[in-house]
Amino acid sequence: MNPMQYTVTAVVVSYNREALLRECLDGIATQTRPVDNVVVVDNASTDGSRDVIRGHELIAAHMADGTAHVVELKENTGGAGGFCAGIATALADFDAAHTAETDVETAATSQSRHYLWLMDDDTVPTSTALEALLAAVERCVYENRAMPAALGSKALWTDGREHLMNKPRVRAHIIKGDKYLDMSSFTADAASGEAANPSETSAYQARSLSFVSCLLNAGAIVNLGRLPRAAYFLWNDDFEFTTALLRRGIGYYVPASEVVHKTKVFGSSDADPGVRFYEEVRNKIWLWRFSRQNFTPVEQFELLLKTVRRWLLTWHRAEDHKLIADCLERGWRDGWHTDPQPNADIFVSNPEVASAVCLCDEQCA
Repeated sequence: MNPMQYTVTAVVVSYNREALLRECLDGIATQTRPVDNVVVVDNASTDGSRDVIRGHELIAAHMADGTAHVVELKENTGGAGGFCAGIATALADFDAAHTAETDVETAATSQSRHYLWLMDDDTVPTSTALEALLAAVERCVYENRAMPAALGSKALWTDGREHLMNKPRVRAHIIKGDKYLDMSSFTADAASGEAANPSETSAYQARSLSFVSCLLNAGAIVNLGRLPRAAYFLWNDDFEFTTALLRRGIGYYVPASEVVHKTKVFGSSDADPGVRFYEEVRNKIWLWRFSRQNFTPVEQFELLLKTVRRWLLTWHRAEDHKLIADCLERGWRDGWHTDPQPNADIFVSNPEVASAVCLCDEQCA
């Protein structure tokens, strides 16, 4: 495989976690396959995050050759808004760098070979994380004769356990291509030189992926004609967007690519969420109302069952049932009686971001 035949823009979203942000950028800087571009979105942090960004050697090196872009948002738009702004900026930067490619076919080919590597500031990639994702891209192209639209890494917690909140199920209904990709020929233990167990390294097709080290194909995003919904603020934005990309596109979960997801506690996504349960309820209803086309009829039924199960587990595990009930009531009301604000409207205080959003979001038409 020649991993250099692709271009990769790392997109990092930051908010008030300066120590973790430094670790995240350190991890990106030490990749065995370096990134080509970097976009860091700061969500109006009030700690020293912006100083970390400006002073980090990774950003300085890419600033020197014009391949870094730091977006300082005036307001906190949550993870959903941060990724929306980051993806829009990365695509706009890529288009600006390829303005000489006037031939439509050449431009489309460049987009299809460009990937965006998304992560929050609490994600620390191991040194071969990107190399393993690109190896899976190449393996997918070889075996399926198709570029994958999205790929996700294996997320570990700080004690080495796999973070199940980031692990997707195997895709039930394969549209095309191989369900599994054997990546054992790529992965080896760097210290011992021993090849990994094939069952631990086989990539498998997934129906959705989280934005915890997620590699998205730029061409697939452009063809979709829109960005993640910034109005979600947090929760379900990655699920909504990747299910749209993977409705007909191929996506793989790649265990050979490992990152450390430094959440405060270990647990699944239905652990006690506190006040954030409001976004879970509201966004799930928005998803049902405005993104139902992401799913087949069978998948819609499965989504309903899984949502009910998740909400019941949340209630069961919550310490403050009054708070969860309040979030459920408000989220239910706002989910049915409000609509997600258009992406560009959310970034009116950042005109450059709003302009970038409108370049690739059909809502602006």
